Amino acid sequence: MSPEITYWFESPDGRFRLLHGDSLEVLRRIPDHSADMIFADPPYFLSNGGVTCRGGQMVAVDKGAWDRSRGADDDHWFHLRWLAECQRILTPDGTIWVSGTRHNIFSVGFAMQQLGYKLLNDVVWQKPNPPPNLCIRYFTHSTEVILWASRSPRSRYHFDYALMKAANGGKQMKNVWTLPAPPRGEGAEGRHPTQKPLALLERIVLSSTREGDRILDPFNGSGTTGIAAVRHGRRYLGVDLEEEYLALSVRRFLAEEGRTAPLVAERGARGLAVLPA
Repeated sequence: MSPEITYWFESPDGRFRLLHGDSLEVLRRIPDHSADMIFADPPYFLSNGGVTCRGGQMVAVDKGAWDRSRGADDDHWFHLRWLAECQRILTPDGTIWVSGTRHNIFSVGFAMQQLGYKLLNDVVWQKPNPPPNLCIRYFTHSTEVILWASRSPRSRYHFDYALMKAANGGKQMKNVWTLPAPPRGEGAEGRHPTQKPLALLERIVLSSTREGDRILDPFNGSGTTGIAAVRHGRRYLGVDLEEEYLALSVRRFLAEEGRTAPLVAERGARGLAVLPA
């Protein structure tokens, strides 16, 4: 990590770290080749006056200003910029996973092609119990797409084929994954509007990284990527603009670690740290 960057939070053993700030600005200060894998859940640009169903009620889709589209050209330029920084940060043999829906995933995929990534898979996350389609003018949305790509066509990327086959009952794992939305227990410390299920991130982490690898999430959200990383012996760095969600990530990490000691805030050279009891 570059010396001018201070962590908003760092666990005592350094396995779980968080940075506060605008993702594009923070990414520019992260050293080259410092992540073995990146998972990114960027804005889908959904909050543009639409509606959805939550708890049986029609509600507006408004996740925040960060999720509002600025037009196709500006949205694509945003994807090009953060994906270029991620490509620089990845090790030569590193890979990136990016999730999305029809609102952003085509732009993400095109930006990857423009930058010279090698697209490896398009994984379809199929949700068995999606919100109903209230307007009844098209099919119910029940999937998200996750693009998996290596840093370049020359990358000797890692894929744990044997583990994924074993996890699938001895059969080759397909690129359609049926997994439910985050269960209630995963929201015990609080929720993020775009929170992903831990089972999804665990599969991604285990399939494409080795123990001890460094994982980056430039849109940290509720920290699910980090929980999957530390649960399986990887190291994690998350970036987020909202301190509310960084604090949620810390609570989830402490719950995962089984710690009960209170947080001690130190805003010096080490940012906010958990001090051993």
